[in-house]
Amino acid sequence: MKNTIALVTGGFTGESYVSFKSAAVIEQNIDREKFDVYTIVITQESWYYVDENAVKHAIDKNDFSIVLNDSVIRFDAVFIGLHGSPGEDGKLQGYFDMLGIPYNTCDALTSAITMNKGYTKAIVAGIPDLNVARSLQVFSHTPVSPEEILSQLNLPLFIKPNNGGSSIGMSKVKTAEELPEALDRAFQEDTQVLIEEFVSGREFSIGVYRGKEGIQVLPCTEVITDREFFDFEAKYTPGATEEITPGRMNDEELERVERVIKAAYSKLNCAGVVRIDYFLEEGTGKFFFIEVNTVPGQTETSFIPQQVRAAGRTIKDFYTELIEVSLGASK
Repeated sequence: MKNTIALVTGGFTGESYVSFKSAAVIEQNIDREKFDVYTIVITQESWYYVDENAVKHAIDKNDFSIVLNDSVIRFDAVFIGLHGSPGEDGKLQGYFDMLGIPYNTCDALTSAITMNKGYTKAIVAGIPDLNVARSLQVFSHTPVSPEEILSQLNLPLFIKPNNGGSSIGMSKVKTAEELPEALDRAFQEDTQVLIEEFVSGREFSIGVYRGKEGIQVLPCTEVITDREFFDFEAKYTPGATEEITPGRMNDEELERVERVIKAAYSKLNCAGVVRIDYFLEEGTGKFFFIEVNTVPGQTETSFIPQQVRAAGRTIKDFYTELIEVSLGASK
């Protein structure tokens, strides 16, 4: 008997654009011989399912069900493909926890914590061989002057919304004069902003997931871009970056990175597939943690699909494992 799966997409932020693209890829690659799939759109205005006749059917939020042809459809599990709020910050996870419906991502607490870049760095900072860039977390209700920032950190700096994603609102600052505009841009996306010292090195992104055989690390992707940093356009514009999967690391780096990645996944109590971004510092080869993404993109240009294929697997089999593990964890 097939399990009935809700594929959730949409969202409350600018990342909804990416969510819809991810959901299209996920929907195409879920095994229909094992699962019946319904794509559910969640926006601030409404939650709904669109049938084959383009008719919208409202979701009953009391139990997350829909009525089709006088039959009530209830879901055995949820595949969350919604980036940003409420799919990545723990809100949906808490809702599904209350309803007793399993899902494919980290739980509500881990999702909420990891959405906050500053808090995440504080948690992982004690892991052996994991380094974090010097940083300052600032808040809209307590303004900090450029002079105060530069008395504590050295240029160049990365300015990023503390709870944002897809590099929206992020800037690289090389001079003190650029700081006010960069802060304004970040504060347009969030009330908290993280200011980090620049780490010079090679940038990588790597997927890690809890599968049927425990924590598994995918082949990494090395990111090479001519832009100042790996921004939104670089991430989602085909050809804007050179992406090498598997990334170029020697045997010692591969062993060390896998150990650090598994430790970070465990310490943050992650579930499902997450993506961790990091630098290998120029000259030292030290591992510098950037951030963790608990609902990583699944678009045609996203890293996780690239890495799954590099591991010799099909996307369909990979999604099947994620769903089956989430179903098993609920028993």
